[in-house]
Amino acid sequence: MRGKVRDRILRVLANNPSGNMSKYEMAKQAGSTYPWVREFFLKLEEMGLVKGTKVLDYPALLRYWQSVYIKHKYREYIVKEPLKLLKDCKLPYALTTYQAENLIQNYLFPSRVDVYIKEGDWKQWHDMISKKGLVGKGNLRLLLAQEHVFYKSFEKDGLKIVSTPQLTVDLMIEGGVCVEAAELLIEKVMKNV
Repeated sequence: MRGKVRDRILRVLANNPSGNMSKYEMAKQAGSTYPWVREFFLKLEEMGLVKGTKVLDYPALLRYWQSVYIKHKYREYIVKEPLKLLKDCKLPYALTTYQAENLIQNYLFPSRVDVYIKEGDWKQWHDMISKKGLVGKGNLRLLLAQEHVFYKSFEKDGLKIVSTPQLTVDLMIEGGVCVEAAELLIEKVMKNV
């Protein structure tokens, strides 16, 4: 459980690196207790990543998040038009990795569509997709996650996408050419930090 709370705190921090948010507000946004946030921030300060709630080394913070990130369970499917399926879907979701990166900066070929969904919605997703596609390794991967993964998600071209820090960490975890795409995203964020 602590790992999931740490993940939520890092997500909030990476999305709000300027130091304008108090630790109390961070705890509230992360669904955590203030004492846990305070203790965790002491650790981050010792690592030289933050001062107060201001991020001192954004790339290092994301690398740390990647190193402690809890991988999600997933299910795979083959669907003829996965983006059309998502645009028509009423269930909450957020794109990540290849397709999300392609929509944001158009560096990677979208070879697979990775989608975060709420773990509790999996049965509804499975029923919907299995009527239109096939179950098994394919072009659509549903990542079963807590609802907090949608924190600061946004919409582009009628599709919902995870926050830029979440996408960056997911690309780093994916490895290969995705790491290059993650580095380009970090460069863009650093210009605005």
